[in-house]
Amino acid sequence: MYVCLCKGITDNQIREAAHQGCGSLRDLRRELGVGGQCGKCVREAHEVLRDTRALTSAQSQAAATYGGPHSGATPAMPVMPIMYVPQPA
Repeated sequence: MYVCLCKGITDNQIREAAHQGCGSLRDLRRELGVGGQCGKCVREAHEVLRDTRALTSAQSQAAATYGGPHSGATPAMPVMPIMYVPQPA
């Protein structure tokens, strides 16, 4: 979905930037131009960035706890990240 209409930036582009090391809105503005025009996208961009970082952190934590997918260790219960998707009122 488009997050920034002024620059044509999608949520997937923001997620990719987060995976490449963007950790703040300032980083996103520098790399993608998000929030550099009208600013209406800043809240949604921040949410996508925050959710992506939380998911990446949870996956890293699970890999460290259980030794990663190639270690041969099997967790007692699969670790599934919980993703919050806000619903319109």
